[in-house]
Amino acid sequence: MDILSIGGLILGFGSLLTAFIIEKGNPAKLLQISAAMIVFGGTIAAVLVSFPMSQIKTAVKHFKMVFMDKKIDFASVVEQLVQLSDRARKEGLLALEQEIPNIQNPLLKKGLGLVVDGIEGEVIRDILDREVYLAEDELKEAAEVFEAAGGYSPTMGIIGTVMGLISVLSNLTNPDELGPAIAVAFVATLYGVSSANLIWLNFGKKIKTKAKQERMLNEIIVEGLLSIQAGENPRILREKIGGMLKEAGQKQSQAQEPAGATVGG
Repeated sequence: MDILSIGGLILGFGSLLTAFIIEKGNPAKLLQISAAMIVFGGTIAAVLVSFPMSQIKTAVKHFKMVFMDKKIDFASVVEQLVQLSDRARKEGLLALEQEIPNIQNPLLKKGLGLVVDGIEGEVIRDILDREVYLAEDELKEAAEVFEAAGGYSPTMGIIGTVMGLISVLSNLTNPDELGPAIAVAFVATLYGVSSANLIWLNFGKKIKTKAKQERMLNEIIVEGLLSIQAGENPRILREKIGGMLKEAGQKQSQAQEPAGATVGG
């Protein structure tokens, strides 16, 4: 289980509810079935209208990525590639055919089969790069669905609030009930904004982040297989992959720097 996703949701909604109680709010007032129907039903309906069924199915398929933490062991893959390279140098590429049944990673398994079959390096790169692109593109399509829901949700919240206010203002016979009724109407806006920023947008971001990690792993596999096919020294292979990991780490660190950070002088 992805503890960060689960813990983040609990912390986020827990903080909102706790703060509301501290401000003397009644939690029961936040449970409004009509508001939930407008916001969540409207959001899902808008998403269904916006995307083809194939992309909706892709989003449902990869939804589990948000809560399941698939550990990517880069070190293990690097060692596996180095061992394959060492054996290829000693026994030849055909000897690697015996290793194929023991490989779990589908891209590595397919690529190694191409190497053993004697396919040219450029052809191997084209085939595997296509596989890498399709895998990442599928995850991006899934993320787009959740991000779209994050865009529709606040709007649906406003629609729910306006509908609630229309109902309230159409009946002003009892001024004492006007305040509580308006407060209830704004629950829809709360549902819309909070679900967008704590659920939908974050789901899309999480899937995209994991897609980048998987792409990095796949790129390492492609480079490793091409090095094996070219007969490079295992040490060179290790150094090349190490450089790729270091460069990826630097890019990730730069991406996480605050946008407004400046250098004083």
